Amino acid sequence: MDVRDLRSDCPINYLLELVGDKWSLLIIRDMILNGKSSYGEFLASEEKIATNILANRLSALGDAGLISKRQNTDNKAKYVYTLTDKGVDLIPLFIEVILWSSKHSPLPIPDEDKPVLTQALQDKETLIANLRKQSSEISSPLTLVESESH
Repeated sequence: MDVRDLRSDCPINYLLELVGDKWSLLIIRDMILNGKSSYGEFLASEEKIATNILANRLSALGDAGLISKRQNTDNKAKYVYTLTDKGVDLIPLFIEVILWSSKHSPLPIPDEDKPVLTQALQDKETLIANLRKQSSEISSPLTLVESESH
C-alpha cells in the first residue's frame, strides 16, 4: 500500500486500511486459529464467503504484505496461503479481540472457540507464542509463487 493512498497518518486508520473489512479479518482468523491455508478451506468457512470476494481479499492481503501465496509442493495446481511476519504480528491483536468479544458479545462463545478463550484467559503470552510458532512452521517448506490464480 502506497502511503499516498492512506486517508490519514493515524495508526488505527493504517490497520483498518489493510484489514478493515470483515472478510479479511475472518480469513486471517481462520489462518491464525484454525490453521486454514487453502482457497477451498477458506470457502468452507461457516460465514460462506463468495468466491469472487475471497479471491479479491486474498489478493489484497497479499498486496498488503500480510499473507503470501505459495505453490503446494504436493499438488502444483493448488496454492497455500500463509501469514508473513507482518501478518503473524497481528496474533496478539486477534487474541485481545477474542477476549474483548467474550466479555461484551451477547452471543454465547461457540464450543470450538472455548479452548482458545480458556488459554487466553489462563496464559495469554504462551498462547500467543504457540500461535506464532505454528504460523512460522506452516510458512517455511513451500515454494513462493507470484501467480494470480488460486
